[in-house]
Amino acid sequence: MKSIQMVDLHSQYLKIKQEIDNGIFSVIETSSFVKGGKVVDFQRNLEKYLDVKHVIPVANGTDALQIALMSLGLKAGDEVITPTFTFIATAEVVALLGLTPVVVDVDFDTFCIDTQEVEKAITPKTKAIVPVHLFGQNANMEEILKIARKHNLFVVEDACQSMGSHYIFENGEAKHSGTIGDIGCTSFFPSKNLGCYGDGGAIFTNNDVLAEKITMIANHGMKIRYYHDIIGVNSRLDSIQAAVLEAKLPHLDNYVKSRQNAAHFYNEKFKDCKKVITPVTSSFSTHSFHQYTLKLVDVNREKLIENLKERGIPAMIYYPIPLHLQKAYQDARYKAGDFPVSEHLSQCVASLPMHTELDNEQLNHISENFLKIIADC
Repeated sequence: MKSIQMVDLHSQYLKIKQEIDNGIFSVIETSSFVKGGKVVDFQRNLEKYLDVKHVIPVANGTDALQIALMSLGLKAGDEVITPTFTFIATAEVVALLGLTPVVVDVDFDTFCIDTQEVEKAITPKTKAIVPVHLFGQNANMEEILKIARKHNLFVVEDACQSMGSHYIFENGEAKHSGTIGDIGCTSFFPSKNLGCYGDGGAIFTNNDVLAEKITMIANHGMKIRYYHDIIGVNSRLDSIQAAVLEAKLPHLDNYVKSRQNAAHFYNEKFKDCKKVITPVTSSFSTHSFHQYTLKLVDVNREKLIENLKERGIPAMIYYPIPLHLQKAYQDARYKAGDFPVSEHLSQCVASLPMHTELDNEQLNHISENFLKIIADC
């Protein structure tokens, strides 16, 4: 049996080695390393895949979130609502821009932002909502859009973990994650569902005005070279990373299917174990399983993870501390106990290996050992 990894990028590479190598070598041959043809090709192909008017490639997912917020014309002190159970970048960019992060609790079943809590958190200073499609499935976007329209708010989707998933509206219409709000953001970090071999990200929108502004911000505020109309940043996807992504994009749906199959395998194995709650797929979203995250019930998590490690099985905790309890984001408005669901999840979640190359032998080994170990934890 192959060694088990949280993410097996090398085995994935070997399956499409020729496509990847050809793409990278073509960039080297042309020596067009920045803003080259591969970036334009990938941009157009991703627009077609997502059925969105504009894809603006940038340097990473955090830049994508920051530039998206910069494009909205928000002012210092304006409030942006986001979940407290998420990766730090979601609130980090809000704080960096001098805006006020307002955190709310999440739904216990889906890990995504609780829409009822969003409504409660709105004040006259609220300008935007940033829902996070955590672990691979979408937040309740239809309800979020209703709230946003009611209060005249922007919606910026953090789709950094949900590429390849769809949101399903009540009328049956399905849209790609990240293409539903005013702006969507994603990351191409290597471990993502669509990952490059370094850093990368992108911004999506169907709004022509926002697309033009976002493109300018990402390019030093320029529309015409050396004429800087607005304050911008330097954030771009390089051509080699674009070549990798262009090679991998046609495989994305199969990658998602492989993750879903692995998740189904785990779910079947764990369905009778009273010490775990397996991931829930909501009625309004497909799940691309960026992570396979369990909720543990009366389990010594540290002992479980250590014992799995001893048997060659990695496991991770996403995320051990919610945003409002992070030292950098301590705020007089919030204290321990204010967001009980997120605080509980931070103490009970654990993620098992999840990637496109897991085979049945590995999945069975992980599952059987997990069940044996958890019985004594």
